[in-house]
Amino acid sequence: MLILTRRVGETLMIGNEVSITVLGVKGNQVRLGVNAPKDIAVHREEIYQRIQHERSMQMHMSHLEQQGNFAPPSFDDDYFNR
Repeated sequence: MLILTRRVGETLMIGNEVSITVLGVKGNQVRLGVNAPKDIAVHREEIYQRIQHERSMQMHMSHLEQQGNFAPPSFDDDYFNR
């Protein structure tokens, strides 16, 4: 892991297209500004992990459906009105 020190207002570059600027520090929280092209996803780690988990579950469900071992549940309108 590369460890860098930056002050408020200072920026670091990742490659040629991504910049991260320290916007503020309050207690043990650091506020960062990320400037990246739209085709580069930027997420907090916990959000990234949730996205990865959901993608994994979707792939697993798709695989089960292709195998014929699983049929997605069907719900009628009464189920959601409980």
